[in-house]
Amino acid sequence: MSSAALFDSLAARYDELWTTTAVGRAQRNAVWRAVDGLFRAGDRLLDVGCGTGEDARHFAARGITVHAADASRAMVAQAAARGGFSTQVLAAEQIGMLWPAQFDGAISNFGALNCVTDAAMVARSLGRIVKPGGAVAVCIIGRFCLWETGYYLLHGKFGKAFRRMPGRAGEIAYPSVRELRETFSRDFTLKRWIGIGMLVPPSYVKLPRQLVRVLEMADRFVPLRCCADHRLLIFERK
Repeated sequence: MSSAALFDSLAARYDELWTTTAVGRAQRNAVWRAVDGLFRAGDRLLDVGCGTGEDARHFAARGITVHAADASRAMVAQAAARGGFSTQVLAAEQIGMLWPAQFDGAISNFGALNCVTDAAMVARSLGRIVKPGGAVAVCIIGRFCLWETGYYLLHGKFGKAFRRMPGRAGEIAYPSVRELRETFSRDFTLKRWIGIGMLVPPSYVKLPRQLVRVLEMADRFVPLRCCADHRLLIFERK
């Protein structure tokens, strides 16, 4: 099953399974804290792999003009129902089709770029359509997650405990920060990267909501970015 088909099947329940969960909200809040200062009212922002449009709605509410795109038709339908921003069914590798549209910046949250077949093509396309000085924030699923490894080892599922480490599992790629920096290096400079979900676990780890809130607060002070569930990379267009 392709990534688009998988997310088509999950679209109706995606917010229930991720967006509105304590873990999903905690991890998304961490991304917003890091990214909000990059964009301002009046900017034109591209959301690559928009899912159900939670990020697009957040930025649109701040007066930013958001164009949201996703390979999953069902996800785009969910996003369009939120209103307040434009939507398009478009795979990440196809965003070059938006050229000569010009954007002040772009985001790609929670693993959309883990699902692409050609990350270099995405990077080149963003280089064409993002203005010099513009920010691109990319949040990918990390190659190593301490929570995941520990959780699955505890449950005796050794294959799942280390599934990310080879760099690919089926259609899903797990690029390292260095690899992604090199992929974007022609047109972008990596300014910084942080861990998202260092103490907050992946969504399949079920913890009480109050405990997740405590872990979310502690996450701000724990320097374990190489062990986090996601890595958030912030690039600047050269």
